[in-house]
Amino acid sequence: MKVIKIADVPKEDATSSPIFFGGSVSRQDLVSEKTSKFFNFSVINFNAGARNKFHTHTSDQILLVTHGKGIVATEEQEHVVTEGTTIHIPAGEKHWHGATNESDFSHITVTAVGSSTEIAD
Repeated sequence: MKVIKIADVPKEDATSSPIFFGGSVSRQDLVSEKTSKFFNFSVINFNAGARNKFHTHTSDQILLVTHGKGIVATEEQEHVVTEGTTIHIPAGEKHWHGATNESDFSHITVTAVGSSTEIAD
């Protein structure tokens, strides 16, 4: 067993990743394929206005909002989400998520080890 406190995990700047735009983004990897056979489990922190581009994953993705106010959207619908909200995104569903213009936003993301992300056109 390993006990991990989010506050003890350093934030790594992810802003330069091609999937993000609109502001600063950081990532905190809590559990990865280095330590788990099954799950990737990270915290993604978006400054106000930052978000990701439309994309898909090859596994299901679960998001758990831990701070602020954000938006999770598909091509057909858009939801404003706040702390305590859980979102299940099926594998292959085109979507994006990020902070509103007025609020920072953080969520935990869970995907399967080996899942890949593809930025959609």
